[in-house]
Amino acid sequence: MAVEVLTTADGRAKTALSHKYAVEWFASRKVEAPLAIGDATPPDRPSRPEKPELLSPRDVPKRRPGSPQGRIALLHAVAHIELNAVDLHWDIVARFTDTPMPLGFYDDWVKSANEESKHFNMVCDCLEEMGSFYGALPAHAGMWRAAEDTAQDFLGRLAVVPMVLEARGLDVTPGMIEIFKKANETRTIEALNVIYAEEVGHVAYGSKWFNFLCGRDNLDPKAEFHALVQKYFHSALKPPFNEEKRAEAGLPPDFYWPLADELPPPYAR
Repeated sequence: MAVEVLTTADGRAKTALSHKYAVEWFASRKVEAPLAIGDATPPDRPSRPEKPELLSPRDVPKRRPGSPQGRIALLHAVAHIELNAVDLHWDIVARFTDTPMPLGFYDDWVKSANEESKHFNMVCDCLEEMGSFYGALPAHAGMWRAAEDTAQDFLGRLAVVPMVLEARGLDVTPGMIEIFKKANETRTIEALNVIYAEEVGHVAYGSKWFNFLCGRDNLDPKAEFHALVQKYFHSALKPPFNEEKRAEAGLPPDFYWPLADELPPPYAR
């Protein structure tokens, strides 16, 4: 199921399949014989539609969110992030099945993939209401780099994707909501509020299973997190941090502040 989602190119078709399989998975969990986890080889990169054109981060045009076109560009970037998140969550389901995990692990990431599918479609609907669509603008080609870098490292994947990249979403989404409030874009505000609320859970799943694996292998979670982020994440973490939502997701300040490019006391070196 996961690999079929990953190898479906069209965004709407990918997310429809994601939703279908999430429903099937959770229906199976209510009976005595849930679906078997199975074994499959996910692709190195998920299938993608012909558009958007994927550019190097330095070549993606800068967004000026004060204008209507700038707000469309911002939403287009959000749609691209959400589509990548669908694939990231199905990829973690399929890629690390050589490590025995409780069924709750699969529950969490299938649920997350389903929510990211909903997020993608909500943002696409907002784009279409604004006279645009996903694929109308170029997008960031580096979104899958974290997945490629951690393809052989289960703990590294949990550290970098939910606990760094998705946690960053908790930091920046309130500011995006304010931009669309100033423009009275009610539908977009509602969509971003849903995304903001549900992303806390995705970060929390990363933290939960990262700590689970560290505990099982008798590793210090904080030290391991610092080492893995320094290995796989290719820049310092950037404040300001949404400390309240990060704490709600199980990320204490001493996990991320020591990795920041600006360190306040007591984390300053």
